[in-house]
Amino acid sequence: QLAPLKPGVLALQLAVTPRAFGEIVHRWSADDLLRYRSHLPLDFVLLTLYGSFGYLLTRRSRIFLGAAPSLTRFATWALPAAAACDAVENALHWWFTAAPRFGVPLLYAVSAGCSLLKWTLLMGFAVALALALQRAQT
Repeated sequence: QLAPLKPGVLALQLAVTPRAFGEIVHRWSADDLLRYRSHLPLDFVLLTLYGSFGYLLTRRSRIFLGAAPSLTRFATWALPAAAACDAVENALHWWFTAAPRFGVPLLYAVSAGCSLLKWTLLMGFAVALALALQRAQT
């Protein structure tokens, strides 16, 4: 749904300043902005699903049984924490795109920081899962 947006959503997610965010949004057409905003409620459903999935996978499957306790603790909370970061980012993007809001630079930095942390946690979970699967096969 968002693939046609140029610049893409990842650039918007990592826009640290109101100016950087505004430059991206202003390159989109009105239809593109509407497409992005209509995607945000669906993304709340997605983040709820992936946060729950990560928690339940680590708590109820045998994949992490032989893994180091610290790896299991990290994996248990990585996707729920990523989902929480995603929710904050989505809420801020919803607010930022409703009307020009350039007087709150700290909130743009918070949004970009949440996005960066979300992507870091998602990658960390993938690594933790790969390590646990490798350990389970040996």
